[in-house]
Amino acid sequence: MSAPQSGSVPDRPQEQTLAELAPARYECRSCGYIYEPSKGDSKAGIEHGTLFEDLPEDWRCPVCGVGRSQFTNIGSSGAPSGFQENLKYGFGVNTLTPGQKNLLIFGALAVGFLIFMSLYGLS
Repeated sequence: MSAPQSGSVPDRPQEQTLAELAPARYECRSCGYIYEPSKGDSKAGIEHGTLFEDLPEDWRCPVCGVGRSQFTNIGSSGAPSGFQENLKYGFGVNTLTPGQKNLLIFGALAVGFLIFMSLYGLS
């Protein structure tokens, strides 16, 4: 067994972001139906909060009827994209979801553009 090389980091668990820790959504490759754990599947009697991995083996897509093997992981929705310990820093934007950050950025750009264009009206 060789000694660790100089400058190498010892093995430790990989940290995960809040988006990675949030329950993942799964999309049916056949019809596009998205299973969201927060909603469950009322047609099949699946309670909200049930993870995709915990669904019964005989569960099928409520739209097209294909099995669980036809679903792909598309990640979580509505979770802040960062580490829990970093959410308290900054001007509060670290707690925003990616969709909220997009709205803030493009909204600020639109307001800036309108202000810039209004300057042409000054004589």
